[in-house]
Amino acid sequence: MNFFRKCSALAVIGMTACVLAACGGGGNGVLDGGGLGDGSGGSSGGGSGGGGAATPSAPTLTLMPQSTKVLHFSWASVSGATHYVLLEDPDGASGFKPATDDDLPAAASTYDHVIFLPARVNARYVLQACNAAGCADSAAVSVPSQLTAAIGYVKASAQELDGDFGSSVALSADGLTMAVGMPAEDSDATGVGTGGDSGNELANASGAVYVFARSGDIWLQQAYVKASNTGAGDQFGKEVALSGDGHVLAVSAIGESGNGTGTTGDPGNDGAPGSGAVYVFRRGASAWTQEAYVKASNTGANDGFGRSLALSADGTTLAVGANAEDSSATGINGDQADNSAVDSGAVYVFALFGNVWAQQGYLKASNASAGDRFGSSLALSADGGTLAVGAHQEDSNATGINGDQSNNSATDSGATYVFTRSNGNWSQQAYLKGSNTETGDAFGASVALSADGNTLVASAPFEDSNATGIDGDQSNNAAGVSGAVYVFTRSGGGWALQAYVKASNTQALDRFGYKIALSPEGNTLAVSAIWEDSSATGLNGNQADDSAVNSGALYLFVRRGDQWTQQAYVKAPNADAGDQFGGGNGTGLGSVLTGGLALGGQDSAPTLAVGVPNEASSATGINGNQADNSLRSGAVYLY
Repeated sequence: MNFFRKCSALAVIGMTACVLAACGGGGNGVLDGGGLGDGSGGSSGGGSGGGGAATPSAPTLTLMPQSTKVLHFSWASVSGATHYVLLEDPDGASGFKPATDDDLPAAASTYDHVIFLPARVNARYVLQACNAAGCADSAAVSVPSQLTAAIGYVKASAQELDGDFGSSVALSADGLTMAVGMPAEDSDATGVGTGGDSGNELANASGAVYVFARSGDIWLQQAYVKASNTGAGDQFGKEVALSGDGHVLAVSAIGESGNGTGTTGDPGNDGAPGSGAVYVFRRGASAWTQEAYVKASNTGANDGFGRSLALSADGTTLAVGANAEDSSATGINGDQADNSAVDSGAVYVFALFGNVWAQQGYLKASNASAGDRFGSSLALSADGGTLAVGAHQEDSNATGINGDQSNNSATDSGATYVFTRSNGNWSQQAYLKGSNTETGDAFGASVALSADGNTLVASAPFEDSNATGIDGDQSNNAAGVSGAVYVFTRSGGGWALQAYVKASNTQALDRFGYKIALSPEGNTLAVSAIWEDSSATGLNGNQADDSAVNSGALYLFVRRGDQWTQQAYVKAPNADAGDQFGGGNGTGLGSVLTGGLALGGQDSAPTLAVGVPNEASSATGINGNQADNSLRSGAVYLY
């Protein structure tokens, strides 16, 4: 930043004196800050400069939100201006600073500012027209309420009734690549293409995945991905995961029926119905290609291998949950052949050695029991060395960290397990429960980890407290199935509860915590409540209006230091009753959770993607018509 811009910004944020010699100006030798304190416009220069140049006239700034995630600024050219400076007060309270790394050239009359929408709901902007004599400031302009026009709206390029587009969503760590699952898509196509389906519906619920890539503020479809062995009922796209750079994609097909094992099985047979499979794809210079077809080491019918997925940032560690696996083994690499603990669940860890995927670990709960559904949710740290596993139907009445696992007196209360890897060997580090464990809470239904593995979030969407906000009263059950989220942090190998999080408008049956997502840095948390009932749209609308039953909502929280606060209340721009924003088709404990939720990019400029498989519109592609409710097909929203 040059000296002139430094002086301009200091004037805006309260410095009342700045030697103009440092800025190349003259006049009275100070900057007076113009009208930026009250947004009335004015001059921050010193009149005519030492060379006789006059400060430019104040520009008139216009702001218009646009999809996707863009604030479009425009202004008329100002005579005498050599450059412009766009200043931003991101929350309406912290003061103005330059919004761009570089000055805007004199020839510019527009600028598109890509933002994280929930962090800019109260933002204000000022444009400075500048030359050697100083800067003239526009009046401050504020962001329109709700920002609905800036929310991205993504649909499949070939929609289908009940296709469930948005059932799963993944974003790369840089926020530039997005994968969206459509597990009920019906095409019999195989492999990777660039368009949509083939137009036929010959393989019911075979499933597909759409890959999108962002360049600047433009999202485009990059690939249409199908399994190499497409089959009816396979539900390819039930879960998706991306590496940090977006070049490796893992896709599960929980209904796939091959009876092979490991990574060398024959995909051509259907000898184990519902056993499940995972497919790994890699993006090269010009296209995506399938790299591996992955099965469990103990493939069994109806195990649901692929019910959950996680990839390390470098794409070399893959964790796969099979929450209906039946072994009674406990711990690491136990006996896989005993099927006496029906639906106890298991997790399989694979590692990439050279260009070959191989199984590295077979993980079971330390207290594996029938019906616990270990592996219902998964999360990996960026290096793949820390793994969180949810078992939302585990039955212990323990609370907190490493409590008594041996009893089953709190049916379906749920648990979360933490594993760590050292030199290729896995071990269990912690056994986590809610701080207010009760029957039916489903703690661990969704889990998330920060990139460093030191922040873990676990949800309990059937928790019953009527508390609101952060660290409220957990002791009552006055709002049945309202839901809660628990944040844990690790220090020196030990875990502790950092926060107990509830919605700002807690109500019975809202299912807060149905899905959660955590930014890589661990300081931004997104939580969906799929049965929330407000008819609000966009950002920070009216939470008290319950006229859109089960429309669903999402809540965004940020951490500063060790304190969490709610940043935004998020709705779809076209919220409708029954859409279940942030999820879909979720009714009870035994239901398969659907609906994607992902946070990509750094905390300074993340992207939030929300999948809504119940959304109804016949639009296709990017930012189409949201008002047409003719076809329940699903959508993804970008904030």
